[in-house]
Amino acid sequence: MKDRHAGVLIVDDLPFMRTAIRDILNEGGIPVAGEAENGLKCLEFYYRNPVALVLLDITMPVMDGIETLAKLKHLDRESQVIMCSAMGQDKYIIRSIQLGARDFIVKPFKPERIISAVRKAIELNV
Repeated sequence: MKDRHAGVLIVDDLPFMRTAIRDILNEGGIPVAGEAENGLKCLEFYYRNPVALVLLDITMPVMDGIETLAKLKHLDRESQVIMCSAMGQDKYIIRSIQLGARDFIVKPFKPERIISAVRKAIELNV
């Protein structure tokens, strides 16, 4: 892969959720590299612009987060991904970790939780 962009790619099918996450990251001083509304767009973006971290929703149209995570890890084994979902079911958490997700954040989330998870993942990736 090419050099990674320092920012975070936000992947969620809901525009208001992408905006909320972007605002939280901006307030935390964490750069946002881009946004995608589904897994396919995420993979297209990442292929052109590898980023330090992907915040990836699980439930999305076109390609869900679990399939996207698997394909992203196939594209770049070293990609850093934090899963986000309203579904806090154990099977999604376990599958995400098996596929190589760094962390799992359950919605509704607290801004501090996102900031700390993102900072931790980016610091470990430096």
